[in-house]
Amino acid sequence: MFKHAFKRYLGNYLYYCMIKYIAALLFLVLSSFTIAEKDWGHNFKDAISTAKRDHKFILLNFSGSDWCGPCIKLHKEVFVMDDFMNVANNKLVLLNADFPRYKKNQLPAAQQKINDELAEKYNSKGFFPLTVLLDEDGNEIKHWEGFPASTTAFINDIQQTIQDHSK
Repeated sequence: MFKHAFKRYLGNYLYYCMIKYIAALLFLVLSSFTIAEKDWGHNFKDAISTAKRDHKFILLNFSGSDWCGPCIKLHKEVFVMDDFMNVANNKLVLLNADFPRYKKNQLPAAQQKINDELAEKYNSKGFFPLTVLLDEDGNEIKHWEGFPASTTAFINDIQQTIQDHSK
């Protein structure tokens, strides 16, 4: 009888530990995605004021989050890399102008208007993805079209451009 009670207790204890472990693992995985995504702002005026306050550059990315394969790949493979995040944390204010096509992903009208105005000024040709480096006043310094052939070269080019314009 004691043997059965011990087995049942051990089984319940292991089950409880396994549930706690899975919950902790799930939390870590989900929070890592949130950390990578939360750094991208969507308000141009806020980006300008933050860039001026912190003396940073603005990296504006035009994307089609639900239809543009290279856009999705850029956000999932490049903008989450440690090398990119180090540059972003120290030198950049990240700004995303998204243009989803599916009805379920449509932006609020106010956000769509902001994105349309950004596109008129910085992406009049409608190229996706387009990444634009701006100074703290919103002046274009350089832009990159499409998905980079080399992610390392892309990140290094951003760093070099910032360094050249910081003098």
